[in-house]
Amino acid sequence: MTYQTARVPAGEKIERRAKELHVPNQPILPFIRGDGTGPDIWRASQAVFDAAVERAYHGQRRVAWMEVFAGETAYRKFGEWLPDETVQAFNEFLVGIKGPLTTPVGGGIRSLNVALRQILDLYVCLRPVRYFQGVPSPVRHPENVDMVIFRENSEDIYAGVEWAADTLEVKKVINFLQDEMGVKKIRFPASSGIGIKPVSREGSQRLMAAAIEYALRRGRKSITLVHKGNIMKFTEGAFRDWGYQLAQSRYRDQCVTQRESWILGNKEANSDISDEENAKLVEPGYDMLAEAKKAQVVEEVKQTLASIWSSHGDGKWKKLLMVKDAIADITLQQILTRANEFDVIATMNLNGDYVSDALAAQVGGIGIAPGANINYESGHAIFEATHGTAPKYANLDKVNPGSVILSGVLMFEYLGWQEVADLILHGLERTIAAKTVTYDFHRLMEGATLLKCSEFGDAIVKHMG
Repeated sequence: MTYQTARVPAGEKIERRAKELHVPNQPILPFIRGDGTGPDIWRASQAVFDAAVERAYHGQRRVAWMEVFAGETAYRKFGEWLPDETVQAFNEFLVGIKGPLTTPVGGGIRSLNVALRQILDLYVCLRPVRYFQGVPSPVRHPENVDMVIFRENSEDIYAGVEWAADTLEVKKVINFLQDEMGVKKIRFPASSGIGIKPVSREGSQRLMAAAIEYALRRGRKSITLVHKGNIMKFTEGAFRDWGYQLAQSRYRDQCVTQRESWILGNKEANSDISDEENAKLVEPGYDMLAEAKKAQVVEEVKQTLASIWSSHGDGKWKKLLMVKDAIADITLQQILTRANEFDVIATMNLNGDYVSDALAAQVGGIGIAPGANINYESGHAIFEATHGTAPKYANLDKVNPGSVILSGVLMFEYLGWQEVADLILHGLERTIAAKTVTYDFHRLMEGATLLKCSEFGDAIVKHMG
């Protein structure tokens, strides 16, 4: 493909073959510097990336960086917020990275980040959250946070299916809901805006499959489906149910649900336990249930023991990946009070937004929170800063470049260049441990040395070892 606004460097394309990425020794990686503080952050980050690649491979591999444009920079240069060539580059070269972008105010694109995710169907938002020793935190035990969030990226209210109050379109929707569907629960129909929340089996299960594959590959212990299914039964409740269905069918030999573990554990503790006694231990308030519901729980116990006792019983389930679920509001409490009980989290778009930012605050803030948007089927992936542009700090060489640097760690892991990822992590850990930090950490750390953005990048390179 030809490019008018971007220059394609000497290098080779990453390709997707037989469900695997084939990464050449000189891959072409598109990047967007970003707006506001983006250029400062990118300069520091690229220096770290290039130094780590050189140290790991001694010239045998290197990145061919290809600059493309979006956001305010693109608008000023070309009169477009998201040029077609930028989308084309991420589509053609599969893997890229970006800094923070300004989203235009008013009509048009709702969010440039969301637009890129939807155009390329980057259905997984991957957000690992972990603590680095020495980083100031508002909680007592931030070291208990070591979680990986799989946030569904293409559905939920982020699909943007909504109509503004007082428009002809919303009146049509409300009339249809009231007249055709018999909806009577819109409290103030004359002044309501309406949004639609699409949640599909396909979208839910491909996210769950990606989370399970990741957990199995990384030796993680559990996956928690986070949802608000107690209220939104046919969207978030369905997300939970479809997640369990996938785990119990496609990954039957590698997974056990928490509820199944209770049934198996009760049988292991007392081999003579009856199905009804087992059901009473599994289901809280069993004695108050209707008879039909009691029978359903007893049948669940029977079916579980009949189908997986031979493969999962006698303690074998303890070595398998545990699949469980939690209500979203309870999760936001428990990641504060019981952080070590969570490992991989699979959740929907809006819940994932809340949970990932809340967790980032526990380990030092969104300034060091990495992010990735991935389609595991096509291989497309964009790694990105998770924070905003902070324009008041633009060109001051001041802000923390950690979000882009750690997103680069995710990118190199995705490419299979683990040696590079390890060097960057090692350098970052030692830099923070030495209390040589940017202003956001410096103001909260006693005895720390204040570094500029570029100096922080230089310190990471120095500490790579």
